[in-house]
Order: sequence, then C-alpha cells, then structure tokens
Amino acid sequence: MNIASVIVDVPAHQTDKSFDYVIPDQYIGSILPGMRIVVPFGPRKIQGFVVDVKSDSDFTKLREIVEPMDLYPVLTEELLNLGNWLSDVTLCYKISAFQAMLPAALKAKYEKNIVLSKNADPQQLILPLQQLFLDRKELSWEDAIKMGILSEVQKEAANGTIDVVYEVKAKVRKKRLKHIKPILSVEELKNQKNNISARAEKQLKVIDYFIQHHEPVELRRLLEELHISSATVSSLVDKKILEELEVEVYRDPYQNRQFQKTLPLKLTEGQQKVIEPIQQTILINQHKVFLLYGVTGSGKTEIYLQSIQTVLEQGKEAIVLVPEISLTPQMVNRFKGRFGDQVAVLHSGLSAGEKYDEWRKIHKKEVSVVVGARSAIFAPFENIGIIIIDEEHETSYKQEETPRYHARDVAIKRAEYFQCPVVLGSATPSLESFARAQKGVYELLSLPSRMNNRSLPAVEIVDMRDELKKGNRSMFSTSLFEKMQDRIEKRQQIVLLLNKRGYSSFVICRDCGYVVNCPHCEISLTYHRSQQLMKCHYCGHEEHVPQNCPDCLSEHIRYFGTGTQKVEEELGKVLPEARVIRMDVDTTSRKGSHEKLLQAFQEGKADILLGTQMIAKGLDFPNITLVGVLTADTMLHLPDFRSSEKTFQLLTQVSGRAGRHELPGEVVIQTYSPEHYSVVLSGQQDYDQFYQQEMMIRKIRRYPPFYFLTLLTITHEDLLKVVSVTEKVTKYLRSKLSNNAIVLGPVASPIPRINNRYRYQCLIKYKNEPVLTNALKTILDQYQQEMIKTGLQISIDLNPIILM
Repeated sequence: MNIASVIVDVPAHQTDKSFDYVIPDQYIGSILPGMRIVVPFGPRKIQGFVVDVKSDSDFTKLREIVEPMDLYPVLTEELLNLGNWLSDVTLCYKISAFQAMLPAALKAKYEKNIVLSKNADPQQLILPLQQLFLDRKELSWEDAIKMGILSEVQKEAANGTIDVVYEVKAKVRKKRLKHIKPILSVEELKNQKNNISARAEKQLKVIDYFIQHHEPVELRRLLEELHISSATVSSLVDKKILEELEVEVYRDPYQNRQFQKTLPLKLTEGQQKVIEPIQQTILINQHKVFLLYGVTGSGKTEIYLQSIQTVLEQGKEAIVLVPEISLTPQMVNRFKGRFGDQVAVLHSGLSAGEKYDEWRKIHKKEVSVVVGARSAIFAPFENIGIIIIDEEHETSYKQEETPRYHARDVAIKRAEYFQCPVVLGSATPSLESFARAQKGVYELLSLPSRMNNRSLPAVEIVDMRDELKKGNRSMFSTSLFEKMQDRIEKRQQIVLLLNKRGYSSFVICRDCGYVVNCPHCEISLTYHRSQQLMKCHYCGHEEHVPQNCPDCLSEHIRYFGTGTQKVEEELGKVLPEARVIRMDVDTTSRKGSHEKLLQAFQEGKADILLGTQMIAKGLDFPNITLVGVLTADTMLHLPDFRSSEKTFQLLTQVSGRAGRHELPGEVVIQTYSPEHYSVVLSGQQDYDQFYQQEMMIRKIRRYPPFYFLTLLTITHEDLLKVVSVTEKVTKYLRSKLSNNAIVLGPVASPIPRINNRYRYQCLIKYKNEPVLTNALKTILDQYQQEMIKTGLQISIDLNPIILM
C-alpha cells in the first residue's frame, strides 16, 4: 500500500480528479485517507487531500509525496464521500468541497509542533522520543521529519501521549499563557526564605504561596491574588527559585460565563406525543426525517434537549443547527446549561482561533454536542445519533458561495449514512418541507398550542394609508403609540421590528427625482446618519451627501425612507422617558456586542428593543408584552417569488416574541398592504391557510415545490460580452433540455451591475431533466479558458434561495 490518490489544491476542471503519488518508505503506514499532505505539482509544492491509499497505479512514472501535514486524518471516510457527493450536487470542484468542511485555521500557512499531551510522562514514551522529551517541551514537525522518527510519533499519537499543534502563521496561533512554577521542593523553599532580605516582603509572600500551593499557576492570577508586580516574580526566576513556562490552553469564548445547570422539564402531553417517534428511531438506529411544526412558544427546544439526552445515553453524538442570528446567548445557555462541557459552539462571532479550538475539541472527541450555524453540519463526528435544524425555513442555511450547498440536504445525506433521525423544527416551515411532509416523504409532528396552553398574542393590523389620511405623518400609528405609552407606564417591555438597516433608504432630489446611485453598481446608496455617509451595501463604495442635486442643482435633496437610527431619534422625541436598545448591523458588528445588548435588555435596563430581522427569532423574555412591526411591506415587493413566504415567516416569528410567559401579549403590524394574504394570515397565525394559498400561486407560476430551479448568473466588465455569452448558453440549454423544461432569459439580473461588473442571468424551471447536470458541466468546461483569461464568471446555483 505505497500509492496515495490525492486531490490537489488547484480548483480547475483539469485538476478535479485524483492524482497518484508514491508514498516514501519512511511514511508507509502513516499516510491515511483524509490527511492533508504536501505534494509536488508542476514546479511548486502544494497541499492535497489523500482520498485513497492503494498498492498499484495505472501510471508508471509517479512523483513522491513531499511530507504529511497531519498526524491523523482531518476528514473521516464519511466526510470524504460526502465531499464527492457535494461536488456532484452543487457542481463545485472536489477541493472546494473538502476545504468547506474545515475551519479557517486549517486553510492557512502552517508551522507545526509536536508536544506532549497533558499529564503524559516522558519516561513512558518509546525510544528515541523518551530522550528527546526529557530535555524539551516540544519538537518542530520539520525536525521530526529530518530525524526520521515520524512513525514513532504516530504510534504515541495513537496512544494519546503526543499531540500535534498547528501554529498557523497567517491566521491563528495556539493560545499559550505564562505560568509560574517552583523549581525547588517545599523544604528547599522554606530554607530559601532565610536567604531573602526581610525587606523584600513581596518575594517572601510569593514563596509562602508556593509552599502552600506547589503546582504551576497562571502568572496573571498570581499577580492579581497577591497584589504584586511581575518584577517580583522575575527576580525569583533570576534566583532560580521559580521558573516560567508557557502552557497551551483552549480559547474558550464562554470561559468567563457561569452556566446554570438545568434539568429536563416535565413534558406536556403534546410534547410527549411528538418526542416518542423521534426517540424510537434513535433507539432502533433508523433514518427518518421529521418536520416538527410547532407554533412559537410551543416548547420545541425542550424536545431537542431531551432527544439529545437519549442520543448521549446511547453513547452517540448530536449536531444542532440554528440560524446565525438566533445563535443568541439564550440558545447557547440552554445547551450549555443542560450538557455543560459536552457542548462545542461554532458561529461567525468567534475568532478564527476560537473556531479552531472548538473544532479540535470535536475532532479529539472531547465533546458530544455541536451547536452552530450552517457550517457546523460538517462537524467531524463519527457516531452521529441525531441532527436537528431549528428554524429550518431560514434562508441562511443556504451557502451563497461555492460550494452552494443547503445545510438541510447535507444533514439528510449524513443522517442516511449514520442511520439516524433528522429533526427540522419551525413555526413556519418552508413550503418545500411542508409539501414533503404532506406527501409523506418527511414525517409531520405537530405542536399546535403554546406551553401551558397560553394564548397566542392578539394581532392588530393597521393600515398606514388611513393614518396618513387622518394627518398622522409619524412613523408610529396612533394605536401603536398609545400601546407603547401604556407599556412604559406599566414597566413592561416592547420589541419594535424594522424590516431593514441604515438610517434611511436613499437620498432623493424632491425637485427632479434624481436618486444618488453607486457609481460601480446599479443600486441606490444607503444613508448612514452616524457617519454622515452614503454607502453601497454591495461593493462598499461610500461618499458624502451632496449639498445640491448633481442633476438639477436644487437644494431640495433629502433622505427618504426609514432606518433604525431614524426610528431611535423619533422615539427620543415622542417618548423621551423610554430607554431604547438598538440592534442592527452597525451596533452589533463588534465582537460580543450582540450578547451584551440582549443581556442588558433581559436585565430590564431598557424598555424598548428596536432592531432589524436579527431580533425576530429565538428571543424568550418574560416581560415582552408588545411587539410592533413598523414596516411589514419592505420584503413584499422584492423581485423574488419567495417574498410573500418570507414576509409571512418574519411577521409570524416576531409576533411570537410577545406574551410567552405570564403576561398576555399584543402585536401591532403597520402596513401599506393590509389586504395582502401574507399580512392578513400572519396576523391570524394561520400557517395552514397561508400554505394552501401560496401553493396555488406557486403551481400556476411553476415555482418550487412544483418545479426545481437552476439559476445561471454570468458577469463580466464588458456588457456586450456578458450578453453574447448568456445568449449562447441559453440557446445551448434549450437545445439540450426537453420541451417540458422552461428556460427563461437571457435577461439582466435584478441588480444589473455590481462592482463595475455587468450581470445577466438565465433561469431554468424543470421537473425531471436527467441531462441537465451534464449540460451545465459542459458549459463550465467550454468557457473555462475564457474564465481564466478574461475574468468572465459563470456561477450556477441549483435550487437558488435568492434570485437577485
């Protein structure tokens, strides 16, 4: 077995296959599938993934592997197979699929060291490692290779006595903290006290400390506890009484937080009925997909927690996905409170180093539960017992860059392999999932009422056109304003949702109608009050607001629309006594700010939580009794067939934040389209009726779930080039596909230019087109040279979530 099949790190059509390399004698037996290695490729040395190890090859002249990059595989056999499947279903290169499964720290430049594991005794190691580790704390990977002792290192790694730590040069380093430990025994320390002047009382204090606690202690802690400076410690180090050492620690984003231990709650009759089939499949190792359809506040999280408990009792592992924005401290608290240190958390708020350390805990089997956003679906577990996707309708589960996977599809694929259940939870399931449940592809589990049978909040829909007719030009309707005053008097809390971000939508000339657009993108600039700037949310271009209209030189150039900052200002005028916390992209961009703001609201330090969509989900605060939606229509009029569905989901979700505990809740939805079915039915929280109505429209217009979609977007700096390529591609697809497929286009994208690149698209609607995948691959192959030479881009999205 001396040949390795390798996928090399060159994302191109010609290299999207495995290449064979000879494994040099010193590495035979230690190169395994799933490891990363360095291989010669042309004149350079690059990273590759080993996908197979075999004894012969069809090629005679093979080059040798340069060196391994890992001691043990970073991808399991199951993840390697998953990568192949992913590259087929999303039309991406295999290398892109493998890279997507690893944390950013493993994609950088590396410096690797071999260290003793915690509590390992160098005397117990096999020769020649024993001698090496008696004189040193670590050994560089390069030195181990030069000394030819890699197989010995590997044996010890298998026993858990040796570990490899990646010092990632560019991205992230292992975290090391200075510790201090005594060199002398307790008796010798007592004798040393006689040699130290009585005036050096701080040094004596330190020696006394180590007489009582003889083990190493973190330097910072020592200084804090004894109220001394580092100079005191340094002088004792110089006297060879103490020594300094660096100890590697995990970066734990939650280390300063105490999680209150929670116990399983007694389930209601409804919950009991729903959890039984899930637990049954866990116990008999059966793969099933459950759609847990429960109204907001019906206790879905407790079902997740108790199902995971069953899985852990079986000695298996669990993955829980939650949308990025509802990875609130509350969600983390619930899982950490129930399962403590068995939980790793992965989300975009962590630094690269923290993500890497959480991933290592999973890889080293130190945890059994992963809670995370989309990419946590690739957690390197080897004995998965359940995968849960909360708020399964969320669009953030779809990755918008290559590989364009949907976490739900990946979850089902992994669960098939492990023969375990997938639970998709939502109060407003996506139409595709609900349709599958209706057809029996998924099993439907319903929780139609809230915990303890609390009533859903009363919803009032306010027609803002009538408010204007009555002369109310404020952004708050009379009804919402009166209810807000009432809640503030009663010391109850309010959530206000604004369906967008920024101070106001755009800057417009009131005389000639000129709107200030981005010079690089066909889109209006958004005004941000705090910096007095207009910004493009696509390419990042920013500029100051002009004093006069660039078109007609009028001075009447004004901001138009409503943003969170503007609402906050207005609240300051009409309710000066109200304490407001604003949550939007600007206020939550700093690390930990999301958590701090929610914590302050939970502690009652504010009366009103004002925010964009990030506050619509997952919040569970007992004192919220009023929810106001200021602009229900923002999403309704986007050029997207899912806009009604997204509006219904958002309004239903945010309404569910009110009255979840003892106090009854009320919701006020302000809209200019009060008769639209998605607004009316979200007011009634009637998902079933919405589903019937929306399905009828989807069927007539031939959209999912009745048809599949594929979107091709072609971009280039030259408009004529884009149009001609899109025309050729569309023509080719029409010639290859059956008459039942509908090919729409070529047409300019809804945003026709981003960052000086023109965008055209072609949309395919189809039910069953076996040749489609091959036709799309042919297009990519055909244009590959042009894509490399001229910067043409063709992106293909199978089952797109966003058509913009």
